[in-house]
Amino acid sequence: MDVVSHFSVLLSESVQGLAIKPNGVYIDGTFGRGGHSRAILAQLDSSARLIAIDQDPAAIAHAKVHFADKNFEIVHASFEQLEQICRQRDLVGKVDGILLDLGVSSPQLDEAARGFSFMRDGPLDMRMNPTEGVSAKDWLMDVDEKTLALVLKNYGEERFAFKIARAVCHDARLGLINTTRDLADLIERVVPKKDKHKHPATRSFQAIRIYINRELDVLKTVLEASVNVLAPAGRLSVISFHSLEDRIVKHFMRDQSRVKDLFPGTPMLIAETKPVLKVLGKPCFPSEQECSENPRSRSAVLRVAQRI
Repeated sequence: MDVVSHFSVLLSESVQGLAIKPNGVYIDGTFGRGGHSRAILAQLDSSARLIAIDQDPAAIAHAKVHFADKNFEIVHASFEQLEQICRQRDLVGKVDGILLDLGVSSPQLDEAARGFSFMRDGPLDMRMNPTEGVSAKDWLMDVDEKTLALVLKNYGEERFAFKIARAVCHDARLGLINTTRDLADLIERVVPKKDKHKHPATRSFQAIRIYINRELDVLKTVLEASVNVLAPAGRLSVISFHSLEDRIVKHFMRDQSRVKDLFPGTPMLIAETKPVLKVLGKPCFPSEQECSENPRSRSAVLRVAQRI
């Protein structure tokens, strides 16, 4: 998918949340196809700096072809390595803004070979970086029924988790689950009650993808790192796409914006630490027009905080 046909969700709102300074230092932690990076670069002068991070080799290749700005750098890594990347460039405490667009990009969903979507038949992979880790197919061949059920329940909030896990483990051991269609069709047969506007495999695919890529653990790591690398008054702009991600972002920003009581329950507040973030405004959601133009944006939530 090219840069024209790719939609960047909450593009103007997330970039506005960064309060861009023309000579600032910014990080796009999830480059994708560069929609947010391009919008940031448009507001920077030649003395500024934008570092984009992505673990997907296809995204790195796209950046090298389409982004030739001298103040732009693309890094092939997981944003879990944010603090390390900043340390290597002497940028700890000097970053004016970080943008994180979580989840799977549209190009990843639309490319059948990546195995993220049950709407397109392809190899059952689901890795953000297909050169590292274990594919979904290989994991399903080895995972036990209880573990799979817990993954489906905890990461997909799937109410038929144990029923699905039993069927998947049985068929996987027989070598019957090799593609996204194999898995989606099996789940569709097993689930007794169907939601009117949601495919029965939606929650299971989400859960397996999150587990395979350690998405929630990685998110917690990058949020902690953001506080360390942001400059005073630096902004953190985060777009999430499902309740598990948004809950982590919401709680992190809330907790980092509060004074921590060293001895709760005593009459006098003895502060353990001072707040390090200030939550800015209320959560932002896509407009009706954006949802109409790009249905994948419907579940998006943007939250913005500022380093104190």
